[in-house]
Amino acid sequence: MSWEARLQPNLVLGGPITNLTPDLLKQYRLKGLVLDVDETLVPLREREVSQEVQVWIQEIRSCASLWLVSNNLSENRIGGIAKSLDLPYILGARKPSRRKLRQAVEEMNLPFKQVAMVGDRLFTDVWAGNRLGMFSILVEPMIDPAIAPKFYALRNFEVLISQWLGVSIAGQQQNLK
Repeated sequence: MSWEARLQPNLVLGGPITNLTPDLLKQYRLKGLVLDVDETLVPLREREVSQEVQVWIQEIRSCASLWLVSNNLSENRIGGIAKSLDLPYILGARKPSRRKLRQAVEEMNLPFKQVAMVGDRLFTDVWAGNRLGMFSILVEPMIDPAIAPKFYALRNFEVLISQWLGVSIAGQQQNLK
């Protein structure tokens, strides 16, 4: 598998996760979502889920199975977020490792191709989903402006490297595969 194939999202949402609609799930025949937590559902270090994301979860759960899978090891924080949303979760995923993503998809009892890995990072979320043959969706991160400069240097480097490798991540909603 080429680096471009490893890192190329199937769908670049061009906005936050709340732009992912039931109609898009139907369009791509998706019946399950594995959701990253940090900067996908909540800003880094945040413990509370916004009202907008809570409403989105309620809307999406009517048409898709949902799991949270995070590289984060904080049972207190990630577990609290999962409990507030009434969602199953897995900690310490070590994405792009496939092991814990596979575990979540197997719990859904769905084929990998009907489940999307949704996240804000190419080198963890998208790569992990692509390694399993999942549909990968790249979203714009939810950021805390106070810590953005520290973390965006790495993200900007990831984007630069991925573009050099031929990955297209234009900021428009599009199907790229």
